[in-house]
Amino acid sequence: MNVEIIPITTRILTPKDDIVDVIEKYTRDIIGADDVVTVAESVVAITQGNIIRPDEMEISNLARLCCRFIPDYGSLATPHGMQALMEKEGEWRVAFALFAGFLGKVVGMRGLFYKWGGRQAALIDDVTGTMPPFDKCVVYGPENPDKVVADLKARLNCFGAMIADVNDLKRSRIVGATPGMNAQLASDLLIDNPFGNASQKRPICILKNFRQYQEAQGGN
Repeated sequence: MNVEIIPITTRILTPKDDIVDVIEKYTRDIIGADDVVTVAESVVAITQGNIIRPDEMEISNLARLCCRFIPDYGSLATPHGMQALMEKEGEWRVAFALFAGFLGKVVGMRGLFYKWGGRQAALIDDVTGTMPPFDKCVVYGPENPDKVVADLKARLNCFGAMIADVNDLKRSRIVGATPGMNAQLASDLLIDNPFGNASQKRPICILKNFRQYQEAQGGN
């Protein structure tokens, strides 16, 4: 049994929208009991109002220094992205995590910065990192992702629901997923980023027949 990935195009979503209501509106005639609904994490965060404009931020010297140690392709490689993280997780926690991450790489241990830098370290999208018109904002990761996916599953009566952080660099990260579904299996199916990262306005994807696909792959 193969999975059909169905991207769903929507209008521009804003903090005035309820993400569960919106997804129900756009998927209720398509989604079935064996399907999984997936949604881009940045769009969930936008509807929750977890955004900030760069001109609303006061950039610290520490943020300007720390961002220089992040690879250029990362959202934290700019002073605004790094400042946003520090405002959520604390300046010295982030600075310590960055230093520890550097030392970890020296001895062959990777990922310590994202492990110790706080939940938002891996979730923040800097300006241009999400769809217009919010490409002029820093977008934080969503709050209460487990509740959001639970509400989606209950409302849609589907097999599962997942929030994913997917980009064009072949990276797919699970932010929240309902119990019973193999979230890593679903995440792997999104590796080619069917959401799109620019103006495509496809924040939702349905994985048709995912239950049967998961069972064929050996269940959980």
